[in-house]
Parts: sequence; structure tokens; C-alpha cells
Amino acid sequence: MQALYEADLRGGAPELSDLPPKARRLVEGTLEHLAELDAELAATSRRWRVERMAPVDRAILRLGLYELRHEATPPGVVISEAVDLAKTYSTDRSSEFVNGLLATLAADR
Repeated sequence: MQALYEADLRGGAPELSDLPPKARRLVEGTLEHLAELDAELAATSRRWRVERMAPVDRAILRLGLYELRHEATPPGVVISEAVDLAKTYSTDRSSEFVNGLLATLAADR
């Protein structure tokens, strides 16, 4: 999540050399599918355009959605981990936002 946040704010590729292999794979995959992920987030989020979402929330949502669509991680685990990240790194209401959006996207598949 932190590498995706960094990439979003800098507008370029994050430093991946210090990441464990699984984290590197998730970040690279998320960045590779960024346009597709953002389009899906935009289509699902009625009140917030992706570019207006808090950068931390946007990173969490992109990562979570990538895992939902391209990894074998169970949806409940993805959503739970994303909610925990939002509780730790974002605002008091972010966990509800992340939970609602990812739960909706998980149910769509």
C-alpha cells in the first residue's frame, strides 16, 4: 500500500527493490492494471471520483481490487485486510468507505 501511495503522489514508479517478492508482485500488478482498476472504481463509487479520493484510500482500494480480480486471495480476506489498512493509515470513516466499495465490487463477480 505504501509503495502505491508513493507512486500516486510522485506520479512515477515506486522503489520496489526492498519489497518482499509477494508485495512486489502485487504492486507491479496493480500498476500494470491501473487504468482498468480506476475505471471499475469510478463506475462503482457514486459520490467520489477516483481522483478526489484520499490518496491513502485510493492506494488501498486499488490494491484490494487488484487482489479481487487477479489473485487467488479469498474476497473476505482481501476486504478485511483493506479495512485494517484504512483503520491504521487513513481517517475514521475510511474503513467504512473501503469496506462498502470493495464489498460491492466483490459481489459483482
